[in-house]
Parts: sequence; C-alpha cells; structure tokens
Amino acid sequence: MESVLTSVLKLQFEPVAIIWSDEKPDNALQFKKKRWGCVMTLFAQVARGKTAVFDRDTFGCWGGGVGLGFGNQYLNVPGGIEGFYRFLSSGNETWGSQNKLAETICTVINNHFMEQLRHGERYVKSPDLVKDFVARLPIIDVPWDYVIFKPLKEVDAAREKPVVIIFTVTPDQLSALTVLANYARDGIEHVTIPFAAGCQTIGILPYSEAASEYPRAVIGLTDLAARKQVRMLLGKDILTFAVPLKMFYELEAHIKGSFLEMDAWKGLVE
Repeated sequence: MESVLTSVLKLQFEPVAIIWSDEKPDNALQFKKKRWGCVMTLFAQVARGKTAVFDRDTFGCWGGGVGLGFGNQYLNVPGGIEGFYRFLSSGNETWGSQNKLAETICTVINNHFMEQLRHGERYVKSPDLVKDFVARLPIIDVPWDYVIFKPLKEVDAAREKPVVIIFTVTPDQLSALTVLANYARDGIEHVTIPFAAGCQTIGILPYSEAASEYPRAVIGLTDLAARKQVRMLLGKDILTFAVPLKMFYELEAHIKGSFLEMDAWKGLVE
C-alpha cells in the first residue's frame, strides 16, 4: 500500500500498519515467550523497515497484551489486578502480599521494574483511580492468533487489510495531520489524546475508533516510559498519530486542494 501523505508530509519513518492474522509472517521480530519487552521498541524497528509479530505468549508486558488486544492481561499481573492498581500508582511496598509478589515477578522482569513495583510508577494518584482507568479502556480479545506490525509500503492490499495505520511524526507533521483530520468534517474534535500506554494508543484505542461512523485519530507516545524505550531509534521529538483504515483513506483523499498545497505548510517543510 502506498501513502501520498508519506511524501507530502516528508515523513522520516514509514507508516506502520497493524494487521490481525492467523498466519505468522516469516522472519519477523518477536519477543521470547513469557519474557518482558516493550511493544513500542518493536514498533520503532518496524517504523525503520522491519516486521514484528505478537501472540498471546509474546506480547512483552501486561500493558502490551492489553494494548495489542489480547484481553485483560492485567488480571495476570503477579498479585492480581490489585497489584497492577498499586503498580501504576502508589506502589506495593506496604501491601501484605508484596513479598510473594516480588518472588514471582523477579523471574519475569529486572531490578528496575522491581523498584517500580515496590514504590509505584506514580502516573495515577491512587489505586482507585487506576481501577477507573482500566474500566474505561476498550479492552478486547481479538479473534485472531497474531497481531502484526508491518511497514505500510510492504502491505499487499489484495490479501491484507490493516486495522490501524500509525504515522510517526514531528510536531509540525502532527499539526498538519490534526488539521487534515478536521478538514472535511463538522465539529472540532476529530483527534483525541488520551492518557494511556504507548501501545494502547496505537492498538485498542484506535481499534475502538474503527467501529465508529466517524472515527477519530489517536495521538500517542505521551507515555513517558515508552518514550525512553524508543528514543534511540526514533529520536526525542516524535509522537504517534494512529488512524483506523477508514480514516486513513479519508485523509489521503483530502490532500488535493487542501492547505497541504499552500504556502503555510510548504514554508514549514522546505
């Protein structure tokens, strides 16, 4: 599949397509079974030309399993979902089952994450607010064996249908895509920037938007931990802009005659 936006926006990185499939691609990057990894590190490598694949044993971390669409993996956090509520907020250090939790989790993650488990990531003020956050996520279990990340230009539209397409963008490119998302629609809120993990803003959140008659684009990589993971591969001044396939075609169709042919945009990119 080709994207005119790639050249018009002068993207440094290839858009990434997410595909659901029962067929595992050859020579794809994949995490080891049941071992920790950040989905966004593989995303960054796909933006640079690789292909990656995930399944229910190789999604990297519990949030990644949720983000990719492999059900509510927070239930499988050592110590249960209550342990996750504390992990994202105030920590497990004073919780009665913390010692057992530590013994279990040390076989999966490193000492840095052990410290985060004890003291909390502090991204949410309280465990109760984390519980509310999880309840609001559009958690699904995709009806396929594999979730594939693939450079858009390598997608064969005759046999593959992406669910979501993700642009990796600078602030200028993000601004252009935000304007374009609102260019031919009533209203002013056709782009959303939710609080969520980096993988969730390219996965389940745009998956959910795909079911809408007028889907919104989802801005991501506001996840601080994910930004640290991808900085070496993508640079420090980038965000993601994820759109369901229907919206991708809409954006591509509205380039001609739009501001992208005018001096305001050309002056930013030339």
